[in-house]
Amino acid sequence: MRPSLAEKRAVFRRLHESGCFVLPNPWDIGSAVALQSLGFEALASTSAGMAWALGRPDTGVGLEAVLAHLSALVEAVDLPVNADFEGAYAEAPDAVAANVARACATGVAGLSVEDSSGDEAAPLYDFGLAVERVAAARRAIDAAGGEVLLTARTEGFIAGRPDLEETLRRLTAFAEAGADCLYAPGIRTDEEIRAVVQAVAPKPVNLLTLGRPVAELAALGARRISVGGSLARAAWGGFLEAAREIAEQGSFEAFARAAPSREFNALFESRRER
Repeated sequence: MRPSLAEKRAVFRRLHESGCFVLPNPWDIGSAVALQSLGFEALASTSAGMAWALGRPDTGVGLEAVLAHLSALVEAVDLPVNADFEGAYAEAPDAVAANVARACATGVAGLSVEDSSGDEAAPLYDFGLAVERVAAARRAIDAAGGEVLLTARTEGFIAGRPDLEETLRRLTAFAEAGADCLYAPGIRTDEEIRAVVQAVAPKPVNLLTLGRPVAELAALGARRISVGGSLARAAWGGFLEAAREIAEQGSFEAFARAAPSREFNALFESRRER
C-alpha cells in the first residue's frame, strides 16, 4: 500500500529532526524511480536538470510546466519530494504566496524559495523584500495545512555576491520569518559552514555538496545534503562522451561502459502499461 500524502510529509519532517541525509535530485520520472530503488529516503527536483531535459537553460521553464513536473514526480514515487521552486516564479510577496499554494497542491513534502532576482546588476532581492517573500511563502503553507516544509535560500555565493555577513543576516531573518530549513548554496569552507549552522540553530541547514563527502558535511552540522543538477550533469556527460566519440571518431567504445538494458527493464517493469 502506497504511503499517503500526510505520511510522506511527516517522514520528510522527521528526517530534519536529527542526523544527516542526502537529498538527491532526479530530473524526470525514470531517474526518480531509479533513485528510490537505491534506498534514498527522500528526493528533490532540480530546476536545471528538468530544464536541460526540455532543451532549455536553467531558470528557462515556466510555472505551469514546473507544477506539472512536480505532480508527476510526486505520483511516480513513494518517497517525499522536495520542490526546487526557484524564486517562486514571482517577485511580489502576494504572487509568491499564490504560487507556493499551487506548489503545495501538487503533493510535494517541501519546497524552497530563493532570493535570486535574475538581475545581473542586482542579483539578490533587497533584504526587506527577500524577507517578505519568505513570510508570504510561510503564510501560504500554513493556509494549506502547514505540513509542507519551507526551505529559504540565499543565493549570494552563487550569484556573484559571496558575502558571509550578509548571508548570515538573510538566513537568520528568513528563519525568523518562518523558514523551517535554511540553505546558502555555494558556501564551502569549514568556517563558512559552521557560521551558518550556528547562526540559525536549532533549525536545520541544507548544504550543496560541492564534492565533499557526507561524513565531512555531517560533522560540520549539515542536516540535509543536496547535489543540485550534478546527477543530471553526470548523465549528460556520459551521453555527450558517447555521442562525440561517434561523431568525431566513428567508433562506439563508450557503449561498453553503458548500463545494460535488462537492468532498466527490470527496474521499470512494475510501471508497464497494461
